[in-house]
Amino acid sequence: MDEEELIERAEVFAKAHGCTIGERLGFGIHGIVIVLKSESNAAATALKVLASAEPYRRECETYERLREAQVTKVRGFHVPQLLRRDDDLLTLEMTIVTPPFALDFAGACIDFPPHFPDEAWEDWRRKNEEQFGEDWPKAQAILAEFEQLGIYMLDPSPSNLRFR
Repeated sequence: MDEEELIERAEVFAKAHGCTIGERLGFGIHGIVIVLKSESNAAATALKVLASAEPYRRECETYERLREAQVTKVRGFHVPQLLRRDDDLLTLEMTIVTPPFALDFAGACIDFPPHFPDEAWEDWRRKNEEQFGEDWPKAQAILAEFEQLGIYMLDPSPSNLRFR
């Protein structure tokens, strides 16, 4: 699905809720995140539009689990709060967070980590050590806390675990 189709779905969501879309906050393999502005609410929110059902399901399950556990921060890192969603449009409206933050759960596994060979986990660890550098031990602690909630982030990056 291309960006234009994702923006069209964002516009449908925005119109249905009396909002307008603003600038793009992010774009990745699973979808797009756009600012959502409302005349009735001064605070802008983020609208994530996912390209397919499976990443959308994982995001929804993760945010529902975080809501049930009343998690707004993990080790001092802000976590967006789910405000509303549309299962037909594959959209999630959430609060906008500022660094430090932890977000983007479209690639997460719920309750059980996937089974990969040991060498794949070693490659995963090595890749993350390289991309996080001196922040890797802190990133590991954040990932471990998510795992305590049954949320396994398989694709951490400095863009979704932002330290500064």
